[in-house]
Order: sequence, then structure tokens, then C-alpha cells
Amino acid sequence: MPRLVFGRDAAVARTRRAAFRDGLRAVLPATVATGPWGLVTGVAMVKVGLTPWEALGMTLLVFAGSAQLAALPLIAAGAPVWVILLTATVVNLRFVIFSAGLYPYFKRFPLAKRLLLGYVTSDVGFAISLQRWTAQERNDPTTPRGSTEQVWFFLGIAAGNWLAWQSMSIVGIFVGAQVPGSWGLDYAAILALVALTVPMVASRPALVGAATSGVVAVAAAGLPLKLGLVAAVLAGIAAAMAADIAGERVKGRA
Repeated sequence: MPRLVFGRDAAVARTRRAAFRDGLRAVLPATVATGPWGLVTGVAMVKVGLTPWEALGMTLLVFAGSAQLAALPLIAAGAPVWVILLTATVVNLRFVIFSAGLYPYFKRFPLAKRLLLGYVTSDVGFAISLQRWTAQERNDPTTPRGSTEQVWFFLGIAAGNWLAWQSMSIVGIFVGAQVPGSWGLDYAAILALVALTVPMVASRPALVGAATSGVVAVAAAGLPLKLGLVAAVLAGIAAAMAADIAGERVKGRA
């Protein structure tokens, strides 16, 4: 089995295995938040009326916690399919930015492999990987992008995050009917999401975007079909982009 995963060449396999383990260790602290979030999402899917098998299909195929949680109230409210799809798309627009950031490292792969890498990409994986790779390039500008070590480090993060999410989500799906509402697991989901998001707000544009999204989400909370969430995401993205452009202009004048 290890040869099938890491390859038959001993030297290459050692490099891949070491990088994969580094990725697993790097993502381990984040699974403390990812696991409960997956559990709550699994419970939420059956609570809104999905059958366990429908919920299982959703978690395995979609694998996007924020989009799933955004879509579930719309499904429960009987919203039109186009509204559900639009909401999920808007919530996941950040993955366009993630893809642009990861492309220089994965561009050598064929489309099928890049699509698979896109499926396992997460907020945590993107943040940890780019932080590590940027530090490597800063310390050694000759560091090649898309090296074997970098790719397998990313795969280690992706595997750890995917297993934590899916295992706990599946537990939530099949025990969800027995979980009383008085447990307040919805608050656990919010706390898990906050724990994952706050460390990523590490720049002025990110802070501006997060603050704008929060204000708009509260102000637009009364919109039908949870469209306030869509408005908050769009406003946050626009504000973050504007702040980034303004910052670049200020730097250019300095």
C-alpha cells in the first residue's frame, strides 16, 4: 500500500512521505475546529429533512462546510434551486482566489489532477500552505514552486482535513436524529467557524472585508430566503478588494 501511494522509487517515496507527514502535523491543530464543525453540519443536514443517504451524498460530493450550512436553511424553506445554487456559489467565491494563489504551484499537473486538488482545497489548507511556501521563498528565492515536497505537504494537509471533516460529518448524519436541540450544537458550529476564520484575518484588506461582511449580515438579516448572507459576502469581497487596491496605490506613491 505505501508503494502505491508514495511510489516505488525509495528516495522519492521518502521525500513524499516526510512531506505528507509534515502536512498532517501542520493541520492537526485545525482539526479541533474542523471536526466539531463537520459534526454540526452532519446533524443540520438531517434536521432540515434530508435522508441520511442524501446527507451522505451531499457531504462527500460538496465538501464545503460554509456552502452547505448556507444552503440548508434555503432547502428547508423550499427556496428555488437557482437561489440555493447562487448562494452556494457566492459563499464559495473565495475559492477563486485560492485557485489563483495555488495555480503557480500546481500548474504542471493535467486538468483532472488539478480538479481533484481543487476538491480537497480548504481555507485551512490554503492558509497553511501559502504561509509555509511564502516563508520558504523569502528565505531562499531560488526555491522552485510546485516541488515534490510542496505538493505532498499540501496533500498531507488535505488528507487530514478531509478525514476530520468527513468522519465527524458522517457521525453527525447518523446520530443527528437522536441529538436534542437543547444541546445547542448550532453555537458549536459558529464557534468552530470563528476559530477557523479569525487567524486568517491577518491583513488590512481581510479585516476590512470581514468587518463589512459582519455589518451587512446584521443589517440584512431580515431579507427573505437568507439573501442577507449573499449580500454580506458580496459586500465583504468588494470592500476587501477596494482596500487592497487603495493600499497598493498608497505604496506606489510612497
